[in-house]
Amino acid sequence: MALCGKVALITGGAQGIGRAVAETLLENKAKVALVDLNQCVGEQCKKELDQKYNEGNCIFIKCDVTDRRKLEEAFQSTVEKFGRLDIVINNAGINNEKNWEKTIEVNLTSVIKGTYLALEHMSREYGKEGGVIINVSSMAAFLHSPHQPVYTATKHGVIGFSRAMADASEQGDYGVRINALCPAFVDTPLLQTVEHEDNMGKFVKFKDHFKQSMDKYGVLKPSLIAEGMMQLITDSSLNGAVMKITCSKGIHFHTYEPLSA
Repeated sequence: MALCGKVALITGGAQGIGRAVAETLLENKAKVALVDLNQCVGEQCKKELDQKYNEGNCIFIKCDVTDRRKLEEAFQSTVEKFGRLDIVINNAGINNEKNWEKTIEVNLTSVIKGTYLALEHMSREYGKEGGVIINVSSMAAFLHSPHQPVYTATKHGVIGFSRAMADASEQGDYGVRINALCPAFVDTPLLQTVEHEDNMGKFVKFKDHFKQSMDKYGVLKPSLIAEGMMQLITDSSLNGAVMKITCSKGIHFHTYEPLSA
């Protein structure tokens, strides 16, 4: 197996996309650290994965990704347990327009923190062996919605940051590939938040528009996102790539016009 002996850390790893990716990585003989805020869900996820893939191949670490110290400890604990780090997937995300500062902290700031921590543990500039980072964005970065303006802004930010860091990695010879993944609507708990005023604030009035978009574009299964994630992990030619996953086109890549003065 291509990933035998490799170690992955996944934020938001105990449910939805994170869990689907964790299962695929374990199937391919990688070791996995599930980093998630929800302790009950995390412990249950680890228990089920232990039963399926044997104990000792994954760990659960409770962590609020907005807490810098806790996130640093999660990375350190992973390395202490498995001896190395090769793959980091910054997947944790929320959809909260009422507490929009929190949305920025989780969806963008923690991705930046997670990327810098990943580089500390994987980059050649720190004497490490290299690796791959995947930052989860969204098709919301391409299909803006009146229902979630700040969520949309964070997902734009993830793409811009990831592409710039990919250039930095290439020019600095970090040995770390950095890519962004942009799924459309995915069948995860996040989708259930869009109908609640506690999450959406005044933008909840646009929920019917959001539901119409879901009906129009369809809802993806997390397993397809995991398939795309594996391509980003294993294809050594991909750095600075922006992968889109939609019901109509499946897994494909966004192309950018050449820069001109």
